[in-house]
Parts: sequence; structure tokens; C-alpha cells
Amino acid sequence: MVVLTTAAVAYIGWAYGGLPIAAAVALGAIVAPPDAVAASAVLSQLRLPRRVMLILQGESLLNDATALLIYRIAVGAAAGGITWAQAGPMIAIAAFGSVIAGWVLARIFIIATTRIEDAASVAIMSFVGTFGVWILAERLGLSAILTMVVYAMALAHDIPKRTPARIRVSTYSVWETAVFVLNVLAFVVMGLQVRPILARLQGAELNHALMVSGLVLATVIIVRLVYVIGYNTVVRLKNKWFGVDLPEGVAAPTNFRGGILVAWCGMRGLVTLATAFALPHDFPGRDLIVLSAFTVVLGTLVVQGLSLKYLLKLLAFKDDDTVDREVSTARMAVMDAALAAIEGEEGLEAKHVRAHYAAARVVAENVEAPQGATAHDLLRLKAINAQRVKLNQMRDSGEIGDEAFHRIEEELDWAELSAAPAGHFQPLNTDAPR
Repeated sequence: MVVLTTAAVAYIGWAYGGLPIAAAVALGAIVAPPDAVAASAVLSQLRLPRRVMLILQGESLLNDATALLIYRIAVGAAAGGITWAQAGPMIAIAAFGSVIAGWVLARIFIIATTRIEDAASVAIMSFVGTFGVWILAERLGLSAILTMVVYAMALAHDIPKRTPARIRVSTYSVWETAVFVLNVLAFVVMGLQVRPILARLQGAELNHALMVSGLVLATVIIVRLVYVIGYNTVVRLKNKWFGVDLPEGVAAPTNFRGGILVAWCGMRGLVTLATAFALPHDFPGRDLIVLSAFTVVLGTLVVQGLSLKYLLKLLAFKDDDTVDREVSTARMAVMDAALAAIEGEEGLEAKHVRAHYAAARVVAENVEAPQGATAHDLLRLKAINAQRVKLNQMRDSGEIGDEAFHRIEEELDWAELSAAPAGHFQPLNTDAPR
């Protein structure tokens, strides 16, 4: 789909925008990759079919890599540094080399950070590792984003087994803030780029640029609709006509309604903005390319993003509780493991701990809310709230200083995270009936 989108948009840029072939291909590669984050943000609170969610969340990984590889070759060709005859070998080397480099660098990072126990140091090392891998891949002539995808997937598989909870919570918070800031900065920078472009383009030239930008936006949306719906239809018909039996664990292709939803979730975002901004200032047709990229991002976010909820109502999807059932199964299993570990223990403390895990196991049996709070958790949260009130009173009265206050505050934060159900970072209503 990325290749087809790049080709279709390149034709628009060449035929109607007057761009050279290499510049038109660069435009196509810039607007081709969808932003799965935007779709996931809209759909995160809905219980959609799991296969649809996995497609939307995972498609941008390789799509970004494909688009950026084409983008790099096109920019090099426009600058005269790469010929189209060199593109094939470059793609092959970048693809295989990036996969190997990503895995090797992930092993090195794990070895280098195994003995680091300070949360701030781990957060800094994660930034150093991330940008270091990207820069190294660029210097080696590999696909930086494909290297980063493999690197991140390898880390995500092994790091959780080695990372203490305190470091993991801190690192997640740091990266969540960093990603949010980067997204905001990308739109601010793009806005600053577009304003002088509109000032330079006047009259008929501006109207022509806006017309081309609109055609690019329409092409991006139409190509995705045709490709996704057509692909799903062909695969379903092939399976039906030839009686294809899918292996165990392999899901059937998304149905027609799922295909429409996936096709409509083609919002563009940060990658499109960043690659457009990264074009050299003397790049052929840069103003038109940047304006088209901004139009595609803004248009897809507004047209598709705002209409997504209405489309979901129209398609009438049934709730998918697959993940909740898996959470219920896993949570009951880990509670059983905890109960088995303290089975031989005696005494009042063991009795209380055993009662807590037994209550948590009962909650885990509820598929609709397998991570809900137990009565014990609610009482703990009520006590923690009272502790916070008292702690603030002691600081306000001058009975304790700031250092002592923050140490006890940290202790209460961890206690609250331990007592609150997953996803609840604010105190629950502990007086609510259950």
C-alpha cells in the first residue's frame, strides 16, 4: 500500500504539480505512511475486534520503514548523489543489514545497562541508546527506522524480565512526556514552515498549489480505501473458492466492515511532518511538497479522525472481550502461583496475605473487569487518602520539612499504585458502595 500510494501521489506531483520525478517520488513517500497513534487514540476506549486493533497499531512499523527508505533514495536522486540503478542494491542491503544491526545493538544495550539501578540513569541511557542507534544506522547507510523497529522489538521482549518496577514506571513516564512534546513541536514547526510558504505563493500560483495539495489528499485517502478493501475481498474469496484451511492460531482476514474501518483509519502524523521538514531548503518544489504534506496531515486528521466515531456506530461492531478474557486467565494463574508460594506459611501475616490474594483471584474471574479493586484495596486507598491529608497538614504547619515530605509522599505514591486497579492513577471513590 505504501508503494502504491507513493506511485499514485508521485504521478499527481509530476503531472499536475510540475515536480521532477525524484521530487514527486519524495512527495509520495512523505505522505504514504499512516500514523497508527492517531487511530489508536480514538479507538482505545472502544472494544473493537482484536485483529483490527492489532493491524492499526502494528502497520506503521514496517510502513514507516518502507516509506522512509524510498524517501531517502528519492532525495538522493534529486540531489544527484544516487542513481535509480543503485536503488535496488541499497534497499536489499538496508533491509537485511538493518534487521541484523537492530538485534545486535539491542543485545549490546541490554548488556551495558544490566547493572544500572538508578531510575534517572536508566532513563538517560534509554535516550542515548535510542538516538545512538538511529545515528549509527544512518552513518552505516542502513534504514534507521527499520533498525530502530528491530532494536525496540528485541528490547521489549527481553528488558521486562530484567527491569525493576520502579525503573519501569519512571521510564514510561519520561518517554510518554517526551513523545507528547515531540508531537507538539512537530506541528508547531510545520506551522512555522507553512506560513512563509503561503506568503511566497500569491494569486494563481497559490491556487494551483492548493489544488495540487487537495488532489494529493484525495489520492492518499482513495488509494488506502481501494487497496485495503480490495485486498481483504480477494483473500476472503480465495479462501472460500479454494477451501483454504488456516493454521491454528492464524486469524481469518478482516471482514468487510473491518476492512472499511481499517481503510478509513489512515490518518497521517509525525512521520509525514518530520520528513517534509527535513527536506533541504534548495530541494526542487519544496514549498509545494511541504504544503501538500501539511494538507494531508490536517485533512486526514480532521476528515477521517472526526468522522471515525460516527463510522463505528454505522458499522455496529460487537464488543470484543478477547483481551479481557486473556487478562482474566493470566491474573487467575498468577494469583494461584502466589497462593501456592505461601501455602505452607503460618501466622497472622500469612493469613492476611493469603486472604488478599484469594480476594484478588475472585475479582480476576470477572471477565468484564478482571483487574478491579478488591474490598481490601478500597480500604487501603481510603487509608492512603487519609495519610496524604495528614502529611500535607504536617508540612503546611512546619512540623516537617520538604525533604521528609517528599520521601513520605513517594512511599504513599507507590502504595497507591499497588492498591489501585490497573489504569487508575487517581484515588478511587472509596466511599462508593460495591
